[in-house]
Amino acid sequence: MTGTEGIWLTAAAKSLTALALNAVWGVGTDTIDKATRGLLTEGRISKASRQYIDRYQKRHGTVQVLGMSKPVSLESVYTTVQLLDAQSLSDFETVEALEQVYRQTSTRRFSREKSKRKPGLEIADQEEFLTVLGGPGVGKTTFLRKIGLEALKGKSKQFQHACIPVFLELKRFDGDDIDIEQLVIEEFRTCGFPKPEVFGPKALAKGKLLVLLDGLDEVPSKNLTQVIRKIQDFVNRYSQNRFIASCRIAAYRGYFKGCTNVAIAEFNKTQIAEFIGNWFQRDIDKESGTAAACWELLQKPENKAALELAQTPLLLTFLCLVFDQSQNLPDNRSTLYRKALDILLEKWAAEKRIQQEEIYQGLHTDLETVLLSEIAYKRFNDDQLFFSKQEVIDQITTFLQETLDAPKSLNGKSVLHAIEVQQGILVARAEGIYSFSHLTIQEFLTARYIEKKPKLLEEVIFKHLVDARWRETFLLVSGLQDSADDLLLDMERQALTYIKTPRLQSLLLEIGNVDIKTLSKHHSFARSHGRALALALTLASASALVRASASHLGNALSLASARARDFALASDLVSDLAIAVAIARAIDLALVLNIEEVIALIDYLEAMNVIFQCKRAAIRVSQKVWAGIEERILSTGQKSS
Repeated sequence: MTGTEGIWLTAAAKSLTALALNAVWGVGTDTIDKATRGLLTEGRISKASRQYIDRYQKRHGTVQVLGMSKPVSLESVYTTVQLLDAQSLSDFETVEALEQVYRQTSTRRFSREKSKRKPGLEIADQEEFLTVLGGPGVGKTTFLRKIGLEALKGKSKQFQHACIPVFLELKRFDGDDIDIEQLVIEEFRTCGFPKPEVFGPKALAKGKLLVLLDGLDEVPSKNLTQVIRKIQDFVNRYSQNRFIASCRIAAYRGYFKGCTNVAIAEFNKTQIAEFIGNWFQRDIDKESGTAAACWELLQKPENKAALELAQTPLLLTFLCLVFDQSQNLPDNRSTLYRKALDILLEKWAAEKRIQQEEIYQGLHTDLETVLLSEIAYKRFNDDQLFFSKQEVIDQITTFLQETLDAPKSLNGKSVLHAIEVQQGILVARAEGIYSFSHLTIQEFLTARYIEKKPKLLEEVIFKHLVDARWRETFLLVSGLQDSADDLLLDMERQALTYIKTPRLQSLLLEIGNVDIKTLSKHHSFARSHGRALALALTLASASALVRASASHLGNALSLASARARDFALASDLVSDLAIAVAIARAIDLALVLNIEEVIALIDYLEAMNVIFQCKRAAIRVSQKVWAGIEERILSTGQKSS
């Protein structure tokens, strides 16, 4: 124990002792028999208070999730929680209206938070009965545990009520005989309080407890109505105490009267950075700047999909664990997102030991992934990120009837509700309007749907190769396949159709040839790697041609230089001299292009950019296939094999 921890424990124990003594001896001491009075002395209660704090910390003050080798202190990684008015779901009347608002934001964040964010501990301090809502892994349990830790410290700046926290996991309410008062007594008994059967009721009667009711959504459905009634009766009977419950937002139906409902907001960038800074606190991490490196990596454009996942503490924890292993994120993002999906589908519930009911008989995880992939592709292909509840219900119903011979009377609504509550992969964004929880998840499921369907994949390449909306999906397809040879060849064939005019082909060929000759005179690396350099520089030159035709030459220089570096890095090549030579030559030739050729070059450039990135994201690309692609790009127009 550190000196700081020792001081904190001593102060907390004194505060809890005073609170406990007041609960027992404040009034009505004549009702305590002599034997009990002998056990409830100041010395015994002081010892029990220290033991209660110690056991609360051990049971609820650490975090160990997703296969972590050892637990970490909750206080050390806790990131400020921000709450929203739970009634602030967007009240859009149509899918189209919600879609339009999302398009205008130019972000990957589906949720639209109309309410002002407020600090979570501030709200917990203000409200006597609070229900905290949120999706899976958003930090509801962690928040409740943190409030309990704050209460143990006594009156503080963040929680100013003198209360003894009692943490109850509602998933334990699985029987017919539910006695919440007895469960409170058992908590004190477990933590070593003398005469808990006396102390517990007295503390409740005098309003000295903060009762934390975690996981209403984890109560078996057969017991839910009874549990809700028992909780409401308990709150009414002991209303002078404070109560905080948590529940997944999709499972909550305004069950409690006299309760303030709030929702945990997804992390913004400030919170993500704070979490990462808290996570990497080992001495070696501080010396090497691990937190700063991780945060810098997540902010790079190529990791915008991973940054989107980081909006929830659960998946941000997963990303931190991945980064900690190699000080990087894997090039094969498909592996990363497959693991993230697995966490949402079943791993998180398994780690929390939640006995979830079967979504539908025979709908195991692999088959559910197939269902979700079909939903994702259908909506993504239709450029539809939001969809009506009835649309997805109909698709679920049809899938189960065709796959599991489900009856025509199947209630697809209940299946959708189970997926929403248990996994949070499909989420209600407004009344009757749904989306996937993350655009990243929808893109991954879309990629999974098309990657083993060659004809469909060819069609998607033909229609969407240079569509920025499909970029991430193509990269995921590349990472899902054992070999990306056929994918890259199909992309190459499509790319070459954009520069089918003789003038464009001749122009690009001339630029490539000039760059090889020029670079060979100035750079020894170029002499041994002329082909790969020329490939990168041809694309850099194409960028300069496009920009010079469409804008000022000065702007063309800086824009083309940045794009050329991207391509050089994609080929593991970096050469400022190479970039300068290519751009200079390209600008000289730029003004001969007409508008159709400029557009064609833009498409060609974007297509080649996708091919380069897919090669990097792939598990395997044969040297023969890649060498052939290089050769044909440099000769601009020969047919691919």
